[in-house]
Amino acid sequence: MNCWRGRKVLIGGGASFIGSHLVDTLLPSGAQVTVADNFSSGSLGHLQHHGLQEGSSGVWRAGALAVHRGDMSDIEFVRRVMRGQDVVFHLTAAHGGRGYIESHPAECCSNMVLDQLALRVAYEEGVERFCFASSACVYPRNLQQAEGSNYLLQEEDADPFVQDRAFADLEYGWAKLMGEMALRAYHRQYGMKTSAARIFTAYGPRENETHAIIALIAKAFVRRDPYPIWGSGKQDRNFTYVQDIVDGILRVSEMVEDGSAINIGRDDRITIQQAADLVFEIMSWRPKVIDYDLSQPVGVASRAADLSHAREVLSWEPQVPYRDGFARTIDWYVSEKDPEDVARRLEHLLTERQ
Repeated sequence: MNCWRGRKVLIGGGASFIGSHLVDTLLPSGAQVTVADNFSSGSLGHLQHHGLQEGSSGVWRAGALAVHRGDMSDIEFVRRVMRGQDVVFHLTAAHGGRGYIESHPAECCSNMVLDQLALRVAYEEGVERFCFASSACVYPRNLQQAEGSNYLLQEEDADPFVQDRAFADLEYGWAKLMGEMALRAYHRQYGMKTSAARIFTAYGPRENETHAIIALIAKAFVRRDPYPIWGSGKQDRNFTYVQDIVDGILRVSEMVEDGSAINIGRDDRITIQQAADLVFEIMSWRPKVIDYDLSQPVGVASRAADLSHAREVLSWEPQVPYRDGFARTIDWYVSEKDPEDVARRLEHLLTERQ
């Protein structure tokens, strides 16, 4: 982390779930961090522990941290926060769990505008490195449709320049794939140092209830019985703890320059039912009845990452076991949330980001 000392770093979406943990990791390394966020899904509260003090024009400061409230689709705002930066982490996006991305296709399409604008301005402002938060949703759905699959998704499986490779997951996945294409184009044409971290199924403190693990925790927190599980419970994921994700993103930004995308996730997986059982065990509560709701969106049947490139190029792999990550996340949720408020708003929380 010594390479970050004195570096000027912009984190678009830095008040978000993953973005705020990236801030927490970079500040102790000596980086000068600027956050740009409109707080549509992120929260100033995610960063308040740094001692932020409000200044003028929607800017909060604390030591080497400055938080700017603004719209990353506004080119003048983007130019202002990009100016003088050495490295940009572009996490700005309309995003959420399966319930959100299936019910908000137009918002997900708007990500293409945000990505292209950020990349263009970063080039014009002479930013040295640009790291893009991509997603496992870039991968073809047909490779993820068999329950109990042991197939690991390889970076080459989502290549828009190879016939039959590109068939991304909904509008959100296509937007991310087009962002990756632009990274390679800017490197090829201008020599700009760009990179993409393909994030798989992140979870942890500060995540919202539209995502699977927080949704499972929230329903157990309010003692839902019958306890609803979306789908059969047999669908599986490689849930990856947020600090592992952040460490992987940093490695990608440091070690990749040609616009390549590298998987940041796990190569093992658990089913939704196994995840729910682990939540019940840690929370010392179990429902009498589980209701498998097959009418709800569940996404692909099976998903996990091939980590060959991550190990070879980045010397990175996840360190936090499922049990430890789940326990940390549950501790955070129970300490931060009010059960009456969650119970009253649960159905809304499962599909909306606020």
